[in-house]
Amino acid sequence: MNATVQHDIEHSENFMSKGKDQHVVPHDGSWAVRGEGNTRVTSTHDTQAAAIDRARGIAQHQESEVVIHNRRGQIRDSDSYGNDPCPPKDRKH
Repeated sequence: MNATVQHDIEHSENFMSKGKDQHVVPHDGSWAVRGEGNTRVTSTHDTQAAAIDRARGIAQHQESEVVIHNRRGQIRDSDSYGNDPCPPKDRKH
């Protein structure tokens, strides 16, 4: 690994999210919010929109990310609420 890449990785780690990323996932016919690495869900919701709202509130408080999965469990979207020194351009809003 060259020195520039190593520096970028080390620098970006200083700005990583404070809390766990919050994943919106399908769960027993409904939707759930699950903290990254957790086996148990934080909350369950009738709609994906309600789960996204809950995950967004947690992520804003923890300065982390919301990762939204589709019904098959594949990641379809994400939003960052942390201190990202090089945020991606917002193409959704």
